[in-house]
Amino acid sequence: MSTYNLLDEQWIPVRWGAKAGAPPSSDLPLRVGLKELLRRSQEIAGLAVPEPPAHAALLRILYALTARVTGLDRAGTTDWGERRETVQDAGCLPLNGIDEYVSRYHHRFYVFDPDGGRPWMQDARLAAQCDPKKSAGVNKLIVTRPSGNNHAWFRHGTDASPDLPGVPEAVMNLLIWHYWGPSGRCSAREVNHVSSANTAAGPLRTALSYHPEGENLFETLLAGLLPPSTSVNPDEDQCPWEWEDMPDPAGEPRLPKGPCSRWTACSQHALLLVQDEEDPELVRDAFITWAYRTGRIPRDDAYLIWQTSQQNNPYPRPADSRRALWRDLDALLLHHPVGSAQPKHPRVFDSAAEVSEDLRVRALGFEQDGQARDVQFVDASTPPVLGFVEAKSPQTAPAVATLRQLGERYGFRLRRAVRQAWAAYREDPKAKADTWVKEAEARYWPGAEEEFWARFRRLDQTGQVLNAGLDEAAARRAFLRIAEDAYDTVTRTVVRTQRGARAVADARLLLRRLGQST
Repeated sequence: MSTYNLLDEQWIPVRWGAKAGAPPSSDLPLRVGLKELLRRSQEIAGLAVPEPPAHAALLRILYALTARVTGLDRAGTTDWGERRETVQDAGCLPLNGIDEYVSRYHHRFYVFDPDGGRPWMQDARLAAQCDPKKSAGVNKLIVTRPSGNNHAWFRHGTDASPDLPGVPEAVMNLLIWHYWGPSGRCSAREVNHVSSANTAAGPLRTALSYHPEGENLFETLLAGLLPPSTSVNPDEDQCPWEWEDMPDPAGEPRLPKGPCSRWTACSQHALLLVQDEEDPELVRDAFITWAYRTGRIPRDDAYLIWQTSQQNNPYPRPADSRRALWRDLDALLLHHPVGSAQPKHPRVFDSAAEVSEDLRVRALGFEQDGQARDVQFVDASTPPVLGFVEAKSPQTAPAVATLRQLGERYGFRLRRAVRQAWAAYREDPKAKADTWVKEAEARYWPGAEEEFWARFRRLDQTGQVLNAGLDEAAARRAFLRIAEDAYDTVTRTVVRTQRGARAVADARLLLRRLGQST
């Protein structure tokens, strides 16, 4: 059996907090294993995972482990919130709970277990059910690498002679595949003499995941927990490494029975890492294929903003690398934010503020389409905002929504104005103004974000001041000024001609037009 166990090996990059002492040294490793992470979470400022989708996936694993070792994986006979507060008052996760869980499941956290065992978050049956000559390979496993005939953006490499990844990098990308993996064609897998090569998308595919973030990892993990319903049975609400038997890939997937299985057991992909014979710290190959031939686990994640399509179908707000996080803030703070898409805020924020009103919001995701096209990672955070959630500050939260709406309104007006100006200047209503639009937005949105946070910080939380002290007229003028400055800068190259000056002047009126909401 391999000796690489994720509970013991140092594979998770972390940032140590001030209470942990001096900057990283021999006493403060740059990476820790799961056991040390849980035991010292109060000393760790946060995870330092460079890939946002891996960060969000690992948080879900850690939520499940935190719930297990604290006993917060069940409703119990006493108030769940009070029990969480008791854990928080202790200042650290219970060491006895950690040791007991580690002792019970230590054998299920090996990355490689070739002798018919249970490698962590993998399916050892793929070694026999997939063609070893048609494996996915490590370039396919590492999502930032080019594979097959894809373009090389960040590095060059070949499938014939790839750079073998270390186990920590391979495991992080294993998690990305489980949560953000694409739909469509995959490696063929033969089960019961029937071979197929199609898979459904991962449960977080295209989505942006929002997480409460505290002053240390201990606070972050407690704030990210979800209170289980009274019907949840921890013996049924299992994580994949807790299963007694692997599920039948030819049958229907097991449906989540509570928070722990929802956090960890919703993957539509099956993977298997192959250890390098010469260097056991490296991964030589990988199998990536479908987990279930029929059926799909319904998407229902408590860390996403859910919206409603025109066909009345729910879908998560997609990750967009061009969209600043403040534009989502009212959807995070309000129970019923305004908008044609009828957004619903992530359920985790219903109880997160009970841990601390100084929690920040961390948004982690992957801009991509539903199948194979990956665009860019998304990682953003806010200042402390959860004291403004509607349940805690009902008078302030609507002012946050108004402020966000004003910022967006003038951003949309700016886009429309530059498009109309360009079309009028070219005397072609179908002329594309992409260059002007991109430059105008690049100038407007950073300034609008700075204005938003400056006014946000001045909002009153006492409930004693009308509209939380927001001067709506002044805020409107401020966003208008930013939009006009961006518009004037972008269009100044054509105002030297009579046609250009008229086109620019006429379209500029769109920025101020009363009654225009977008």
